[in-house]
Amino acid sequence: MDKFFAKFANATAHVAGTPAVFLACVVVVLVWAVSGPFFGFSETWQLVINTGTTIVTFLMVFLIQNTQNRDGAAVQTKLDELIRSSSADDVFMGIEKLTDKELEVLHERCEQMAKETQVTLQKTKAERAKRASKSAERRRSA
Repeated sequence: MDKFFAKFANATAHVAGTPAVFLACVVVVLVWAVSGPFFGFSETWQLVINTGTTIVTFLMVFLIQNTQNRDGAAVQTKLDELIRSSSADDVFMGIEKLTDKELEVLHERCEQMAKETQVTLQKTKAERAKRASKSAERRRSA
């Protein structure tokens, strides 16, 4: 049942996101709007579009959420595998399960490390420029 639903949800989400389906929905709304005078803009006429759109929206929310949940889990699993198989800090594995406060602390730590790395890079760049300048100066004087 799970595999069938996953395939169905993926296929439906894919089809629902195509321009053709969007245009079909626009056509349905336009036909409904144009038909208003023929039905005297009655409550039944209004109820048809309201009920139709509500049902489609209600069902699509669950299908799209299912697809998003699986996509998110797949991305997290791939990222965890990259972290696990590299020299990256293992503390980042599974951080999607942390609280907002814990994520904020980890984010601040990363920002601090990035600033330190930037300072180191600037020093390295300045040192290389200084060496290049001295080397060029030696070549000119030789």
